[in-house]
Amino acid sequence: MNRILVTPRSLTRNPDPALLALEEDGYTLVFSSPGETPDEAALLSLLPGCVGWLAGVEPVSPRVLEAAHGLRVISRNGTGSDNLPLETAERLGIMVLRAAGANARGVAELAIGLAMGALRHVPEQSAALKGGVWQRRPGLEIEGRTLGLIGCGAIGRLVAKFALALDARVRVYDPYPDHGFTPSGDFAWIGLKQVLEEADIVSLHCPIPPDGTAVLDASAIGRLRSGCVVVNTARAALVDDTAMLDALQGGGVGVYATDVFAVEPPPPSALLAHPRVIATPHIGGLTDESVRRATVAAVENLRGALRQPWASAMA
Repeated sequence: MNRILVTPRSLTRNPDPALLALEEDGYTLVFSSPGETPDEAALLSLLPGCVGWLAGVEPVSPRVLEAAHGLRVISRNGTGSDNLPLETAERLGIMVLRAAGANARGVAELAIGLAMGALRHVPEQSAALKGGVWQRRPGLEIEGRTLGLIGCGAIGRLVAKFALALDARVRVYDPYPDHGFTPSGDFAWIGLKQVLEEADIVSLHCPIPPDGTAVLDASAIGRLRSGCVVVNTARAALVDDTAMLDALQGGGVGVYATDVFAVEPPPPSALLAHPRVIATPHIGGLTDESVRRATVAAVENLRGALRQPWASAMA
């Protein structure tokens, strides 16, 4: 009962040296298929008998945890835990730990990059030129434009600072605003309705609401300014795909840039194929620096938890 399962795609493809600390502690590392997101069958095969789990973004069903005899700790190499059945974990006495803020800079930089790429039509003009078409579309500068943030945790704060450094106006909605965060520049906390109606760019940095509904549903999307750029580096379920496609086709949304999908890799769809959709394959936290920080944090969280007397006694 000294095995630890490792499933993040970045670590199964290229194991980080930080994992050696777990082996030095006497644990045997078990890896899922390199570079792939393990499905339920794979987890049911690999997880039983493991005392710890360094987990990625793979969906986890209650059934998986029910079958994970001996599992005491799940350590995420990121901030989110929407993929985990937290109530089941709590009932089974399985501790869930997160690498809070470790990938914040990588995700924040991608969000700004997607916004800038959308304003300057970079993807479509690059594709046209590669296809032999000399297409020059006038773009927009970010200076003086309003960036609306929905959610202002570690990632949202960095996005706000980056945008302010580019002389954008930043307007933020968060259900639990930290009014102590007041960066220099044209920054203000406002309501969600105001963010939707005032922003030239809306960037999502929040968890899925407790009721599971999309933050940008048809009603919310209908409030956006015509031609608004929407950036989603957070969670696919925050956006109603059908409503977003309708808004793109009707011209209500100028560009939808997303790094997250309900199923990864995503199947072909009308939304994914739309010419004003910029799609990246969940690379927000996939920088050398972010992966390193997240791995070190996840490993140290795991080691610390497994050193606890209760964990040793239960192993």
